[in-house]
Amino acid sequence: MPVPLYEAKAEFFRMLGHPVRIRVLELLQDGPLPVRDLLTSIEVEASNLSQQLAVLRRSGIVTATRTGSTVVYELAGGDVAELLAAARRILSVLAAGSQELLEELRAAEPVR
Repeated sequence: MPVPLYEAKAEFFRMLGHPVRIRVLELLQDGPLPVRDLLTSIEVEASNLSQQLAVLRRSGIVTATRTGSTVVYELAGGDVAELLAAARRILSVLAAGSQELLEELRAAEPVR
């Protein structure tokens, strides 16, 4: 029995649900990067980065190419960059809404 689309989407978003994975995807938007550059930019333990890269690679969202001892990662397609941009837009709207609510609450506070 095939997996319903909503379950597949939920699994996809779970796969994205780690800060290191999101940061990797953000960095790879500008082009392929070797693991050493990802490590420098993200500042996590090499084993942690390796685990997160493995999740991204297994999902097919990134690809890895080995040249000698250097492994270079890149996004498997441009849709990931579009998804991250959409997330930024959504978060900006949510943050703006929260800020407006906060300002309204502050304005409604009684003066002491």
